[in-house]
Amino acid sequence: MNTIIFATNNDHKVTEVRAILKEKFRILSLKEAGIEIDIPEPYDSIEENACEKARVIHRLTGKSCFGEDTGLEVEVLNGEPGVKSARYAGEEKSFDKNIEKLLVNLANTSERKARFRTVVCLMIDGKEYFFEGICEGQIIDERRGEQGFGYDPVFIPQGSEKTFAQMTITEKNSFSHRRKAMDKLVTFLNTLQ
Repeated sequence: MNTIIFATNNDHKVTEVRAILKEKFRILSLKEAGIEIDIPEPYDSIEENACEKARVIHRLTGKSCFGEDTGLEVEVLNGEPGVKSARYAGEEKSFDKNIEKLLVNLANTSERKARFRTVVCLMIDGKEYFFEGICEGQIIDERRGEQGFGYDPVFIPQGSEKTFAQMTITEKNSFSHRRKAMDKLVTFLNTLQ
């Protein structure tokens, strides 16, 4: 089982995951697998949304696949934007508007503790397996850097002076929540071979 479908249309996420997995597994995006759908994220938890993506693709193809959902959880905002991270400022999923709303909501506080949390749901032979990765850090009050996507320009991971958007993909993956979840997935997949 060396080919796995990644239930996403987000090219940024596909690039990150391929950089993590390198040659270990062949990852197909939905487009590469010939699947032209946008899977809804209707649930109130990251876990359920990750599962929904994997279940939809497994039902369509019967093949091994995984879904992933990630949220930025800001402590002083009671975990917002959380499961709504991609649509924080509206359904159009604008990175700039999401960051703007976040910075406005944090304007009157110096409490900037935040974390990215990723949950991966892997489906093999109709069974579901979950893997979680967390990256602690803080939100800064201005955008820095041109790399990455989403909230990367305003998030500095613990142990770094740079935002994710100021890092190369290799640097980002040394801290990344997605990397931590994918490392657990790879460890699990290796036990099956």
